[in-house]
Amino acid sequence: MISLEHWQALIAVADSETFAKAAEAIDKSQSTLSYAVKQIENSTGLKLFTTQGRRAVLTIEGEQLVVHARELVARANRIETLATQFALGAEAKIKLCIEAIYPSQIILEALNRFSTLQPQTKIDYQRSVLSGSEQALLERSADIVIGGRIPPGFMGESLGRFRFIAAAAPSHPLHQLDAPISLEMLEEHRQLVVRDTGIRNIDAGWLGANQRWTLDSPDLSIEAAIQGLGFAWYAEALIAPHLQSGALKPLNLLEGNERFAELYIILTHGETSTPGVKELARLIKTVQSERC
Repeated sequence: MISLEHWQALIAVADSETFAKAAEAIDKSQSTLSYAVKQIENSTGLKLFTTQGRRAVLTIEGEQLVVHARELVARANRIETLATQFALGAEAKIKLCIEAIYPSQIILEALNRFSTLQPQTKIDYQRSVLSGSEQALLERSADIVIGGRIPPGFMGESLGRFRFIAAAAPSHPLHQLDAPISLEMLEEHRQLVVRDTGIRNIDAGWLGANQRWTLDSPDLSIEAAIQGLGFAWYAEALIAPHLQSGALKPLNLLEGNERFAELYIILTHGETSTPGVKELARLIKTVQSERC
């Protein structure tokens, strides 16, 4: 039977091109390597090397087998690394439920840094709106939650206040008005609202418009606004690139042109959370402090 050590011996000889150098490289005797290669040849019925002077040169069949042997050994190493990480307490999977107004760039950078520490840990990153984050906490369906409310029985840490501004495309009729826009004027134009992802189906913000489109994500709402299809209050951090490019423009409201919402980072299992979960939460806060 061909073992993993046999394939490792084959790779060593292929890389070193001599049995002597291969034996030195992996700290095995030449006879051990010769026996391993012979075992593979006997089991497969293939000749793997030809001799050219002192060099051991792979045959065509040998070259093909080495390609697959490398994949096999690499996979075995990954399994061993994964088992070691799990033995040290690394998580097989971490689930995040993040309020959609929170900048995804921060989460992605934190995940990138975390992956250097625990590359084998799978990440499940889900965005939520309004009560969706609270629902994830109550159902304990996520390990790390960022949301606007801390339900009873949980502890969280503030990530700060996030500013909302009313905005629309520069071509929108509201931007063509000379006077500041009153709430009565807003009622005559379509408001773009993002659907609550939780079962509570909360309505939030000013909803006085006679026309309303309810959309399933902030990204879709922003796209609709850029196309001139309506206005909405957006987290400033979420639409900053579109404000800078001029695709969106703040509305000149007579009153209520800005609002604030506070977000919290919450570990579903609190102090009993696993080390990896705590480290990822720390990285999220670190990246935010660096960028904001």
